Amino acid sequence: MSPLVTIFFCLGRRIRVIIKIILLIIGFVILIKGADFFVDGASAVAGNFKVSKMLIGLTIVSFGTSAPEFAVSIKSLISGSGDIVLGNVIGSNILNILLIIGVSSLFHFLNVKNATVKKELPITLLITLLFSTLLLDSAFDKNVVNSFTRGDGIAVILFFTIFIYYLFTMMRNKTEEEEQYVEMKMSKAIIFTVFGIIAIVLGSNLVVENASGIAKMLGVSERMIALTIVALGTSLPELVTSVSATRKGEYDIAIGNVVGSNIFNIGIVIGVPVAIFGTIPNVTISIIDIIAMIVAAILLFLFSFKDKKITKREGIIFLLIFVIYYSYVIYGGLK
Repeated sequence: MSPLVTIFFCLGRRIRVIIKIILLIIGFVILIKGADFFVDGASAVAGNFKVSKMLIGLTIVSFGTSAPEFAVSIKSLISGSGDIVLGNVIGSNILNILLIIGVSSLFHFLNVKNATVKKELPITLLITLLFSTLLLDSAFDKNVVNSFTRGDGIAVILFFTIFIYYLFTMMRNKTEEEEQYVEMKMSKAIIFTVFGIIAIVLGSNLVVENASGIAKMLGVSERMIALTIVALGTSLPELVTSVSATRKGEYDIAIGNVVGSNIFNIGIVIGVPVAIFGTIPNVTISIIDIIAMIVAAILLFLFSFKDKKITKREGIIFLLIFVIYYSYVIYGGLK
């Protein structure tokens, strides 16, 4: 290869890296601004409908921020990469609690309503335990290989209907205390919410795709990309939305986003695709990953049950566990 060709090759490679870095920055900007629009719009929708902001957080916000995970699950199952689906859901549920609640609580302690402690958090814990039990087939029969079957998918969907029934009951009764309403017309609130969802999804896709592209160009392994950039990237919408909601004082949306996202992840993100496309053999998910997911759900319930709030100290505990767990994941990926 001539020196001139080598120079052009290196120059072209650097230009591609620079373009991806620019797109990565643009992705973060779109993601952050989208979250601002989303929180403002969702809060205004709650005010106009006189619906609890916790209900909005559990439905519109949580489903919207779970869209990247759902898209990844569908694409992965169609392409036959079932392990990515399991890792996506388990990793996202761990990150949602340990990282997102942890970071959000550093900005301000998060008030947790009594109804959330008595109803939503127990539902989150129960569906997490159900999902974990369905994954651990070998714990009940050592001759059976761990898998997540179509029947398991239908089981978590049926459990998810309990959550839907609870949401309808919550909407019908409207027994929660009066909320502070945002002065924004319904049409504008809906536009803000929809625009926010679109921006969050587009922004997160830009971040994941370009961060992955940069990593590949720099010679980082595919496995490490999946363990770090992709896993964290699909949780960016929840992270940015919850932090933005906390900074705006919308603690119900911040908590509801995480609780609702974790329930949606198990009931819809993995339940629906598996019920449609069939069984996923559990090949790479370790018992440590499942334990981390269960421990995160238990700690969220216990911390909230104690004094109806997540304090900065408890947030730091979440973050320390996150660092320990993720260090184990990365170390295992490098072995």
